[in-house]
Amino acid sequence: MGVSGSGTALLAFLLLGLCAAVARSTTTTPQPAADEMMHESYAGKSEFRTVNRKELESCLNPSPYLAINVSTGGAPLPDEVFVKVTIDGVLKPNKSDWVAMITPSNSSVSGCPLSGVNYIETGDLANLPLLCHYPVKAQYLTSDPGYMGCKNAGCGKRDASGACQARTCAATITFHVVNFRTDVEFVLFSGGFKSPCVLKRSGPVPFANPASPLHGHLSSIDSKATSMRLTWVSGDGKPQQVQYGGGKSATSSVATFTQKDMCSIAVLPSPAKDFGWHDPGYIHSAVMTGLQPSQSYTYRYGSDSVGWSDSITFRTPPAGGSDELSFVIYGDMGKAPLDPSVEHYIQPGSISVAKAVTKEIQTGKVDSIFHIGDISYATGFLVEWDFFLHLITPLASQVSYMTAIGNHERDYADSGSVYVTPDSGGECGVPYESYFPMPSVSKDKPWYSIEQGSVHFIVMSTEHEWSEKSEQYNWMDEDLSSVDRSRTPWVIFIGHRPMYSSHGGLLPNVDSNFVASVEPLLLNYQVDLVFFGHVHNYERTCAVYQSKCNGMPKKDANGIDTYDNSNYTAPVHAIVGAGGFSLDNFPNNGETWSLSRVSEFGYARVHATRTNMLVQVICNLKYDGGSRPVSDCEDFTKEASEHDSFTIAGACDINKTKLESLPPFIDYIFAILFEMAPN
Repeated sequence: MGVSGSGTALLAFLLLGLCAAVARSTTTTPQPAADEMMHESYAGKSEFRTVNRKELESCLNPSPYLAINVSTGGAPLPDEVFVKVTIDGVLKPNKSDWVAMITPSNSSVSGCPLSGVNYIETGDLANLPLLCHYPVKAQYLTSDPGYMGCKNAGCGKRDASGACQARTCAATITFHVVNFRTDVEFVLFSGGFKSPCVLKRSGPVPFANPASPLHGHLSSIDSKATSMRLTWVSGDGKPQQVQYGGGKSATSSVATFTQKDMCSIAVLPSPAKDFGWHDPGYIHSAVMTGLQPSQSYTYRYGSDSVGWSDSITFRTPPAGGSDELSFVIYGDMGKAPLDPSVEHYIQPGSISVAKAVTKEIQTGKVDSIFHIGDISYATGFLVEWDFFLHLITPLASQVSYMTAIGNHERDYADSGSVYVTPDSGGECGVPYESYFPMPSVSKDKPWYSIEQGSVHFIVMSTEHEWSEKSEQYNWMDEDLSSVDRSRTPWVIFIGHRPMYSSHGGLLPNVDSNFVASVEPLLLNYQVDLVFFGHVHNYERTCAVYQSKCNGMPKKDANGIDTYDNSNYTAPVHAIVGAGGFSLDNFPNNGETWSLSRVSEFGYARVHATRTNMLVQVICNLKYDGGSRPVSDCEDFTKEASEHDSFTIAGACDINKTKLESLPPFIDYIFAILFEMAPN
């Protein structure tokens, strides 16, 4: 979701006189208090562009001894590195001094772009540096605790006797850099983010191999599980290969997109069209065929000319109609820096969740992952996709990574979105569909169904027209009517924006028109479980239809909520939007249909057989404000009891030594057990 779907986003359009274009209800997230934010996000803004592009003023009396030293020592950058940047020769340290990492290095930093509304439109409300070109990262020199006290003193000038005539100060700060293909430059500013002036530039620092094949991630192409798609990024547009399975290979198809493909409006150019643009390089995609379901294979990708990735082991999912499936599901992840930098749109829980899911995969008990909307939160700042892809590579390179589109991938004015908000920053789904090719109907129709194990998944787009008689509605109706329950006993419906949520805001999270159009399909075709994101928490309902509980769970001997599904009453809905974005709180009193509410970072783990389905919610994953994720959920492999039932359960396996420090009222361990009548 993000705050951009809120009244803030609406404000951006009101300022442009476009409020009449907002045709549908949108969403909101309150801005977290300063002490709740792990970082502030910064993304190069100016107060002047609505008038003109204003030249930055020169810094008054800059030190003649200034120097910027980059720890590579003149060597090019590897694919990933923590770069130490040392600023020397400062005569008088000032807390307003800061360093920006700019790419490409020839980008202009001498003028200022748009007014603050242009960042607000994406939902990022933080104070932002006012530059013409988006700084990928920014840090104040006060990140070095010795800077203001000049604890790292030097001498800029000595007299003939060797005595120091100009005492100088220094600071060293660290930037985490990944290979986004274009060279970088580190620029020293003073004046803070609001009125910066340039003091010194480092000169360009290139990557050693801009064409390096990176960020390989897998996806399923059908329900047979005998083929898998691998997608990766490279700076080279010539076809490459994936080599796999002890001698097999497949050649990549190559695609890219340009600034012309981005959405915008004449009055206010979008970030993707303007100062947030970054060349995506080339997206390679190849299909590995001749595989067997539920088997492990080794692969590498690249070419002799650009280099090869490391060898990676992946596992195919079970074929549709087979007996068992285990998958992980979450929404609204994004990314966060691995250094003290500030960036555009930081999602503070993303690192912890990604690391926890990676740990899940290492158990060998995860067949696939579903990320259901609000994928990277790049929102028009295209280089952020590279950082997100880098974050998920350890998990998405090992199992099928299936996605659904969200508002922050698709929505923008005049783009055909159901919701006319600026939430995608002008991306309009183009980068999303390029990086994550799903087995969808066709381009810009990102809905699909797929079967894995005993589950039939139907994945819709809440951002494309879903009203009755629309193309997507007719497709959903046809797909649900075709499900063979003897093959796949369970039907799971997936989308981004929810039908039920207790979290309120300036504008509703739930679109009543959406519910009125689509909810009857869920009941008519006896959908078992519905997953949504968009709201940044976890919430589970009763068996609900039209806001009324048609079925309520009962506690079993282990305290697990058990729904008797021998007589179907209605679907159970679960919001799993706590994958990384700043959390949404709940009201004191929930709706009658709301049975469990947890505002903690986490994800759901699902295990389905032909007779039961268990959903465990792994929660209370924390981010300590630095580079290290911490978790109070230490055992990710607790087995559920076996019984002839199907279970939708959420459980956080909390280390007993930490249990006492957790709020006792939070429902960390719960389950939903559906008992089905024998066929």
